[in-house]
Amino acid sequence: MTATVSYAYAVARDADGSLEEALSGLPGVAEATVHLVRVEHSDDVVVAVSPVPERDFQEAALRAHLEDLDWLESVARAHHRVIEALAARTAVLPLRLATVYLDDERVRLMLRARREAFADRLTDLAAQVEWGVKIYVEAAAEAERPAGPPTDPGLTPGRAYLSQRRAQRNAREDAYRDAEQAAERVEAAARAYAVDRVQHRPQQGELARGPGENVINDAYLVPLQQAEDFRADVMQAAEGLPGVRVEVTGPWAPYSFATLTEAEPLKRATP
Repeated sequence: MTATVSYAYAVARDADGSLEEALSGLPGVAEATVHLVRVEHSDDVVVAVSPVPERDFQEAALRAHLEDLDWLESVARAHHRVIEALAARTAVLPLRLATVYLDDERVRLMLRARREAFADRLTDLAAQVEWGVKIYVEAAAEAERPAGPPTDPGLTPGRAYLSQRRAQRNAREDAYRDAEQAAERVEAAARAYAVDRVQHRPQQGELARGPGENVINDAYLVPLQQAEDFRADVMQAAEGLPGVRVEVTGPWAPYSFATLTEAEPLKRATP
């Protein structure tokens, strides 16, 4: 029999007692069945959990798994799937990816210790959604390409090369200037709606999918009833700036705004 630990997805408010049914049949990490842990039978603050193989979440194995993009994507998809199912019905506090406890009783102890902080934060985030806003400089990549054949036949090869490099440098500088302008416009548009903002580090490497260089990676917390107006105004704010791409994603559960220092899980599993 495979030993298991408890994978915790999120804290949520189960005001009408319907979440268990909403999660019925929804596969979690490792295709396991998701269930709720609560302190008392009548309490409405719950943690969504499922059993996962202990061997995959021991410290050394987890370190290795986090380098395995296929495994990581599978876990992230399951994690997100459960949180989105909860967020469609209620206020939710997503926990960090791969947060695990020795068993459900440890989850219950954590919930009992942090129950008031969770309840307060759930109240704060009720009817709020997260939008992700990324700004990319696309012309920069173009400008980094090697110079092609000279366009002016009157120039010597050396002068033609220098001319092209100067044009590339100018295009690159223009693109960053436009990106700075886009960032100012987007922030001004977002402030009209957002009640909070988190500035994440721009994505690089494997996380930076798509063309261009990611220079802004922000998350905004927006009232649900103004969500679509937020998206439309942010997209419009960056129009007319060549070489700059603005990507707005969401609405999401409030991943970037859920975790308070005092609301961190007591600990990860230490099997």
